Amino acid sequence: MGSQSSSGMSGGRGSSSGNPAEQPEASEPNQSSSSSSSSSNSNSNSSSRRGRRTADGQQADRQPASEEDVDLAEVLAYLLRRGQVRLVHGSGATGLQLVQSYSDSDEDSDGAWDGRLGDRYNPPVDTQPDTHEVDQSEIRTQILLATGSFSAKGCHSFTHMLTERRQGRCRGASFSHGECSRIRTHFLPNYVSHKDTYQQKAFCGVYSEEGNMFLSACQDQNIRLYDTSRGRFHLRKTVKARDVGWSVLDVCFTPDAQNVLYSSWSDYIHLCSIDGDSENHTALDLNPDERRFCVFSLAVSTDGNEILGGANDGCLHVFDLEQNKRTLKIEAHEDDVNAVAFADSSSQLLFSGSDDALCKVWDRRTLREDRPQPVGQLAGHRDGITFIHSKGDARYLISNSKDQSIKLWDIRKFSPKEGLAASRVAVTQQNWDYRWQQVPQRALKRHKLTGDTSVMTYRGHGVLHTLVRSRFSPEFTTGQKFIYSGCSTGKVIIYDVLTGAVVSRLSGHDACVRDVSWHPYEDNIISSSWDGAVRMWEHRQTHPLEEERERDRD
Repeated sequence: MGSQSSSGMSGGRGSSSGNPAEQPEASEPNQSSSSSSSSSNSNSNSSSRRGRRTADGQQADRQPASEEDVDLAEVLAYLLRRGQVRLVHGSGATGLQLVQSYSDSDEDSDGAWDGRLGDRYNPPVDTQPDTHEVDQSEIRTQILLATGSFSAKGCHSFTHMLTERRQGRCRGASFSHGECSRIRTHFLPNYVSHKDTYQQKAFCGVYSEEGNMFLSACQDQNIRLYDTSRGRFHLRKTVKARDVGWSVLDVCFTPDAQNVLYSSWSDYIHLCSIDGDSENHTALDLNPDERRFCVFSLAVSTDGNEILGGANDGCLHVFDLEQNKRTLKIEAHEDDVNAVAFADSSSQLLFSGSDDALCKVWDRRTLREDRPQPVGQLAGHRDGITFIHSKGDARYLISNSKDQSIKLWDIRKFSPKEGLAASRVAVTQQNWDYRWQQVPQRALKRHKLTGDTSVMTYRGHGVLHTLVRSRFSPEFTTGQKFIYSGCSTGKVIIYDVLTGAVVSRLSGHDACVRDVSWHPYEDNIISSSWDGAVRMWEHRQTHPLEEERERDRD
């Protein structure tokens, strides 16, 4: 298995500076020392334009030293980077010698790889978020209408609504759907009603479109299907994933919920039937050019015919199930594509997010391999993007980033050239590694970059160790009033879209929460964590003193 870059200081896609000291099982032999050395030299020339490896890709490339020819240059580079040795002036031909060093990174190594450094990091929160743009935006009107708040004149309390109904001031005989959504926003999930625990890290989990099934993927190479109908959380089926390197990194249902798709460090996306007792696995060959290839993010068109994948080669890959072949490969970004999404149910507009810190918008109808031109670009993040989620209206999306923020975007407001340039400069100045290092203070700058066209910025969650995910809350139950996110501190963080305030923190995991999924029609959230636990959170009425103690703990 080829060695990969392990930090921003050592180059980007395809560079050779893996971690030979902590390498898990692998399926592909490494190159010889001489070829690795020359690869490292060649890739160092491109470090200015390539970002850092994701945690998923980095760890997939590690392998026991007994099974490979260890490149001493790589070992030395790794030890120097971790601070475990240092160079000092001495005798000899080079005048330099190695001295063993001890630092906090030595203590952090095990906890970092397990995603358990969150207790040492308190993500900064914006006490006064800048709401100027969102206050004048269309999304504000949408949310106020969807939650029956547009004409509420500031009186949003549940008791006030009950009084209005009792006095016959409701528009109908009872509350409208929007008013019901507003009521539900007062009863957010706050306790664990169901839980399942695995022996290894839980990487991703997602509800089906109807919410009657939940799909979970774990590092143990098992994909588990749960029956979540009528409040249940029962394991229905376990599928052993095939051709897995490091872990299953993304899963999704097909629109008919008869099949699931999953990806890993592999040339293939896998399609597996889940209807009935039998399992039919189909490997969909993307025929990549990269020797080491991975699809980090998957999305399926509404008609179920096209699969969109974002990969470590910086490309968008479109696989047509009817033609049974990859029909498009778009050179989309300068670094790993960590996130892809369809903008709405038409499946014509595509979103992509990358380690180059840019979100790009693509029109499926005009995509051409020989001229890969996006419709527009969104710049404002200072570091790589880990996830994107569309509001579903082909207007708004959110992006989660290693710069410890979520940004809300309106695709009618693309970034100018100076914005793209400012973001590029900010990314190249990042010289810390989010996979095993704590966030340096210099990385927590809050002022907007030149040309940042984002509508709103949300801070209060941690993005460390892996590609942490965030999403809009469901339209049916909440009017998409919230953004909720996993967190490296082992919490689930819920933001108010319009105020930027953290309205809830769900504590209970012992390691990084990588993925979160809110039931589309019921009031529960399922979190997937690197502590091996999958938890379902529901609302439980609590005593005011208990709530105060919980706030003190947070």
